[in-house]
Amino acid sequence: MKKFLFVLMTVAFLGCRSEKPATPAMETFPYTVDRFADIEILRYRVPDFETLTLQQKELIYYLSEAALSGRDILYDQNNKFNLCVRRTLEAVYENYRGDRQSEEFRNFITYLKQVWMGNGIHHHYSQDKFVPKFSAAFFAQAVKSIDAEVLPLEKGETPDDLIRKLTPVIFDPTVFPKRTNQADGVDLLLTSAVNFYEGVTQAEAEEFYDRMRNPNDSTPISYGLNSKLIKENGVLVEKTYKLGGMYGKAIEQIVFWLNKALSVAENDKQKDVIHSLIKFYETGDLKTYDEYCIKWVQDTASLVDFVNGFTETYADPLGLKGSWESIVNFKNLASTKRTETISENAQWFENNSPIDNRFKKENVKGITAKVVTAAILAGDCYPSTPIGINLPNSDWIRHDYGSKSVTIENITEAYDRASLGNGFNEEFMWSDVERERAKKYGSLTNNLHTDLHECLGHGSGKLLPGVDPNGLKAYASTIEEARADLFGLYYVADSKMLELGLLPDHEAYKAEYYKYIMNGLLTQLTRVQTGKNIEEAHMRNRQLIARWVYEKGLPENVIELKKRDGKTYVVVNDYEKLRILFGKLLAEIQRIKSTGDYNGAKTLVENYGVKVDPVIHKEILERYEKLNLAPYRGFVNPVYKAIKNAGGEIRDVKISYDENYVEQQLRYSRQYSNLPTFN
Repeated sequence: MKKFLFVLMTVAFLGCRSEKPATPAMETFPYTVDRFADIEILRYRVPDFETLTLQQKELIYYLSEAALSGRDILYDQNNKFNLCVRRTLEAVYENYRGDRQSEEFRNFITYLKQVWMGNGIHHHYSQDKFVPKFSAAFFAQAVKSIDAEVLPLEKGETPDDLIRKLTPVIFDPTVFPKRTNQADGVDLLLTSAVNFYEGVTQAEAEEFYDRMRNPNDSTPISYGLNSKLIKENGVLVEKTYKLGGMYGKAIEQIVFWLNKALSVAENDKQKDVIHSLIKFYETGDLKTYDEYCIKWVQDTASLVDFVNGFTETYADPLGLKGSWESIVNFKNLASTKRTETISENAQWFENNSPIDNRFKKENVKGITAKVVTAAILAGDCYPSTPIGINLPNSDWIRHDYGSKSVTIENITEAYDRASLGNGFNEEFMWSDVERERAKKYGSLTNNLHTDLHECLGHGSGKLLPGVDPNGLKAYASTIEEARADLFGLYYVADSKMLELGLLPDHEAYKAEYYKYIMNGLLTQLTRVQTGKNIEEAHMRNRQLIARWVYEKGLPENVIELKKRDGKTYVVVNDYEKLRILFGKLLAEIQRIKSTGDYNGAKTLVENYGVKVDPVIHKEILERYEKLNLAPYRGFVNPVYKAIKNAGGEIRDVKISYDENYVEQQLRYSRQYSNLPTFN
């Protein structure tokens, strides 16, 4: 599971931090790289990389190459035409000999940058297909103006054939309109553009996987995680992602670099982790994947760590298929003291949770948490990037072996630094009281909420015996993110935070509470197009929580939506009662999860998390537009260069930050295009 940064993308919450103060280099670092459409592209620093040992640097280098080698997989998973579109657009960009200053070509460049950001033709958050601002006629003329040899033509295909194939994919709003559709009352597979299923209805897919499951199996595999489900001659067949199978050419390169990493692993336990992952890629066997996950969770000594594989299921409307991702990181030793304190007290938090005792874990096992520095981002972690991760996602592994939680602090640092002085707080916060509280405590409480969300929230609670882990289906991701968020919200206000030395006083938590409610009720609407409902799981979760506590708190005026000068603001009148409401909703969400109450999940999500008030929405969009801010942010990666001696041995690894967004994306397409255009 991942946590993404929402309002902090546009609000600077600096001040009371537990880490060392900013250095001059941090203050002058060029965080902003590019700006287009609704996106701003940032850089992130990798502090202390230079202090690592040569072995650790070499390990990061090999793991980074393994990460980048899987790039094409995610594109193809997101839509079967994505690689063809990207390669065609890149060919035009690099070879077009017409007027590159024309409005059509400038709009073409913007669209290409959007495709890179979304890893395909759909927006990474809204899930809607991008609307190009250049014409189909220009596209046809541009494609035909360049040499056919640079185009991704299939055998016997002409440039005109390619144009006819791609024109509806790019320009027709009725073709693949939604990457992942979560709307109630329709076939979610037939109305989603993702490439996890082909020729298969929702009912057929659900029946296919339901037949596989054994309700008495206490250690079930993650059915369907690493495969595409297709229909061949009327029979449902899985195409497994593995060496020699689907995505085999990319996986071959991933395995090549993982074997290199194996030779410089920090210890035997880490070697065993990498070896198990290689074995999984070789076989595609999900029992082997579970063995890898268990070993990965148990490796707590290694400084360098990584995620690499088919991990999160947000993009699959049924919540089964894993999108490919990778992140390479190393431990921030100073800041990790904060998360270690939390994990050491995991049983206390579990015992004192406001949920029904039936749903509490009697013995919390193996919860480890750390603050990390991201070294490379790839797949579903790039360019859009989480700020926290808690894995593995398998409920039984989490119960029996625990989980590993990370807070990615150099990413939140980049968000914060790039947001200084943007005017967001002044526009949307009710008064100087909220603004000063945010300035003083906001960064600290946001990091702590992330720690609690990832470290304990996802790892808390248990399913009752016999409950299907996939029983909540399309609503599972929203419910799970709400559960983890509520856990963090409930405990960030607990006196235990002061006792453990994690917060300085009883006022601090109010910064997180105010920000969260303001975001859930108002400001996250900047990410929703006029007339649209909320589709993305994290956004549904935020609105669900905020609207539920607002509604339930109305009799006691806990939260108000106040008007001033024609503008709507959030005012929290009673923070203590707000905490009580968070606890009550947490209890209900946990009940839904623990009992597999699909109808309960559907009712909560559809009633509170989906629909948008059009009047408020219009107002928020108008106010936000005046600030000239990008509601979404992505990142470019640093560049690692291996310095070798005459014998070809690596003697150092240098890091640089001077590559821009276009340069990086084009280089990745040249260097890491490991898959055919159609798979």
